[in-house]
Amino acid sequence: MTEPVAEARPHESDPGVSRLIVLSDGIYAIAMTLLVINVAIPAHLDDAAFHTALRDALPNLGAFALSFTLIAGFWLDHRRILTALPTETAIVTRLTLLGLGLVALMPFPTTLLAEYASQPETVALYAGAMATIHAVHATLLLLTQHQVHPSPASSAAVARRRFTAQLGSSVLIFGLSIPLAFVNTEAAMWFWLALIPAHYFLGHHARRPPPGRGPTP
Repeated sequence: MTEPVAEARPHESDPGVSRLIVLSDGIYAIAMTLLVINVAIPAHLDDAAFHTALRDALPNLGAFALSFTLIAGFWLDHRRILTALPTETAIVTRLTLLGLGLVALMPFPTTLLAEYASQPETVALYAGAMATIHAVHATLLLLTQHQVHPSPASSAAVARRRFTAQLGSSVLIFGLSIPLAFVNTEAAMWFWLALIPAHYFLGHHARRPPPGRGPTP
C-alpha cells in the first residue's frame, strides 16, 4: 500500500524484533486464510439452486477481495515498520500486539459486511477496525521515527514521514465514513475509494522539489 521507510536490517542481534515479525507473519496468514471460510456453495444443488447460490455468494467474494487486499497492505506496511527497527521496546511490542489483535478480528467484520452491508452498524464497525489498524501503524512510525532516523533531513526520514502521512489519510477517510454510514451506507463504502487519490497525492506531492529548487540528486 505504501513505500518502504528504511532498508531491512538483520535481527540476529535482537531476537525480540525477529519474534515479533514471525508472530505477525503467522497471524496475518491465518487472518487472510479465515476470510475465505464463508465463501462456499453447498454441494448437490440442481441447476436453479446452483445459480441462486452462486449469485448469493458474490457479496462474500467481494468482501473477501476487499479485506484480503487491505490486510495484505497492512502486512506489507507492518513488515516495513518492524524490519526498520534496530531494537524492540515495550511500547512497540504492545502496539504490535494491539494491531495484530485487530487483524485477527477482521474475519468477523468482513463476514458482517458480506451479509449485512445495508446496516450502518456493520459498515461503521468495518471502517472503525480499518481506521484503528492504520492508526496503530501510524503511531508506531511516529514513536520510532528518531530511533530509526536520527537525522530528520535524510531522504529515508522524509520517506518515513510521507509513509506516516499516507497512513494518517487512511485513518481520516475510514474515520469520516463512520458517521457517513449512518446517513447512507453505500456512500460510506464508495467513500473508501478516496484512499487511492489521497495516497497518490501525498506520495506525488512530497516528491516534488520546493519552488525555486531543482530536484534533489
